Amino acid sequence: MSWSISIGSISGIRIRIHMTFLLFLIWIGVSFWQEGGASAAVNGLAYILLLFLCVVMHEFGHILTARRFGSETQDVILLPIGGVARMKSIPEKPGQELAVALAGPAVNLMIALILVALIGWQSIVESIAHPMAEARIFSLLAVANLFLALFNLLPAFPMDGGRALRALLSYGQGRAKATNLAMRVGHTLALGLGAFGFLYGLPLLILIAVFIYFGATTENQSTQLHQLARRMTVSDAMITQFSTLPVDSRVSDAVEVLIHSSQHDIPIVDGLGRMMGLLTRSQILHALHDKGDQVPVSDVMQGNIPSLDERSCLEDALRLIDEEQVPAVSIADTHGRMVGMVTLENLGQMMVLERQRPNAIT
Repeated sequence: MSWSISIGSISGIRIRIHMTFLLFLIWIGVSFWQEGGASAAVNGLAYILLLFLCVVMHEFGHILTARRFGSETQDVILLPIGGVARMKSIPEKPGQELAVALAGPAVNLMIALILVALIGWQSIVESIAHPMAEARIFSLLAVANLFLALFNLLPAFPMDGGRALRALLSYGQGRAKATNLAMRVGHTLALGLGAFGFLYGLPLLILIAVFIYFGATTENQSTQLHQLARRMTVSDAMITQFSTLPVDSRVSDAVEVLIHSSQHDIPIVDGLGRMMGLLTRSQILHALHDKGDQVPVSDVMQGNIPSLDERSCLEDALRLIDEEQVPAVSIADTHGRMVGMVTLENLGQMMVLERQRPNAIT
């Protein structure tokens, strides 16, 4: 994810902090400073950092449980509204997905129970009755972890509770229909949270509602696309009418292709017709601005574009695009010559057309 920096790794999983999280820390520090001076600012920042450590532990509850079922994770990104574990795949068997979904809240509940056992519930209640700047950090953490466990169990897809809801619904119907229904529940709860946040002046709750609403939509679209892709081969969906450029071309040649066609992604091929790289519209524009139109395309193209046989399952192409973070997958014949390509754009068009069918899930 752009605008994020790496701060290390745990168990081979990279931990990243989004720049907005750093701005959030500055805002917290200033707010506490204005309320109670330097000591309050230090305590406030210590509390937030410990809270986000709990968030990381929450995400690793998901990650380590998913790892037991063979799912790998790219990284964990810390945002002001929480953490996001970017998994390459989520277990699809209902029981496995249910276990992964509940693992995160279970970690928060365990942390809360340990803190309650160490501090005592009466002491926690007395501490949080004081102003925020005077409350004890670990008392606040106990309450915050209890809140995180319960809040994440709201059946608002794509939150943990929403994923658990989808897993339960999947026992009685297909994953696609279960996802669609979970999305609708997520949309309803998001609108409710947004309205509540607006009426009571809670901007963070509005932000969370927006995240839930659009996150549910994106997750549903991705699931429907994967379900559709499983029933097709790449030859059913690949682009076959496109222009290519030889590897010794210059950016000026790519500009000509952009001007005289609607093509945005230009394959770069060698003398045998094998794909050497891909030049996107964005790369062409940046090259024109930074280096001029006489720079070789080989200097600005994106190399290492994965390739598949035309008989491969379309979901393999979708998986490669997701995992390798590439704009397209090259489709080659038995001699390695490029005969087509699959892009996110043409997959999206395929989904739009599929939704128009009488029995399509909407």
